[in-house]
Amino acid sequence: MIRTSTSAPKGPSAHPAQPYAGLDPKTVLEAAESLGLATDGRLFQLNSYENRVYQVGTEAGFRVLKFYRANRWSDAQILEEHRFTAELAAAELAVAEPLRFGGQTLMTYRSFRFAAFPWMAGRAPELDLLDSRELLGRALGRLHARGFRSDFVHRGTLGVDRFGTVPRERTLRSALLPAALLPSFERASGALLARIERAFDEAGALNFGRLHGDCHLGNLLWNAQGPVFVDLDDCINGPALQDLWMLLSGSASEQRSQWEALVRGYTQFADFDYRELSILEALRGLRMLHHAGWVVQRWEDPAFPRAFPWFGEQRYWEQLLRDYLEQIAQIDMPPLLSA
Repeated sequence: MIRTSTSAPKGPSAHPAQPYAGLDPKTVLEAAESLGLATDGRLFQLNSYENRVYQVGTEAGFRVLKFYRANRWSDAQILEEHRFTAELAAAELAVAEPLRFGGQTLMTYRSFRFAAFPWMAGRAPELDLLDSRELLGRALGRLHARGFRSDFVHRGTLGVDRFGTVPRERTLRSALLPAALLPSFERASGALLARIERAFDEAGALNFGRLHGDCHLGNLLWNAQGPVFVDLDDCINGPALQDLWMLLSGSASEQRSQWEALVRGYTQFADFDYRELSILEALRGLRMLHHAGWVVQRWEDPAFPRAFPWFGEQRYWEQLLRDYLEQIAQIDMPPLLSA
């Protein structure tokens, strides 16, 4: 039976240490069949940390089932993501739009909330050619042209507290952080956070809109037409640069060349406020703080120690401490990119 979930699911799967207890292959196939999908027994688990995502074989071809982590997003937040994805698909952007069953996109089977998606064919992006980055820039410009027409109501907004202060405090409380490093780590992370806050203050009021939110190469596919956005699970209100800076890598000169191609495509469809370039390194620092806090928050989920075994090693924390100090210096340097 299909029903719209009205609250976060209760029961064994909602336990933070074992959020997917009971989600075995049989349950996944039964969930697919509850939608009327005739499965053929093929089942492959796809790479995902927060959620559990499966490629399921059906008589009509492959479908993707995404099971949402309990107590992470509310129903309203998930449905807002679904509506945004549908809006982008209606604008002919290549995006994985959730399928509807009985007019619904968010379903529940047993204690698990889940959604079904079409299987999007493609390969890993290869952006060595600058033309590819320009094509990606055009796609992001089109995405933002739609996204900046309004704000998310339920998804929230990128901010220093949410992505910096809260995860930093969580990290400082974690037993994973070696006690001997705690004083130095507290000082360095506090100094980084203060410098990030100052960078945002100095930038002044920036234009925020609906973003992909986690636009890195792992969340993209590439087909014959260009980029495919496969996961908007972290969509949020924020500045346009948040969806652009993670696509830059390499030396300073390489990043400048990549940026020129990216923004050349982007500005064909959307305006870019070049004042945002002053917070590029602050955004990078914010992601560093957030990532550490995210992993320690999820450490009791068995998938995380398997995926991030180095979090249990002192040398990882020593390197992260050095990275924080280097990032403070990086924020203080003249902007890497310019108009």
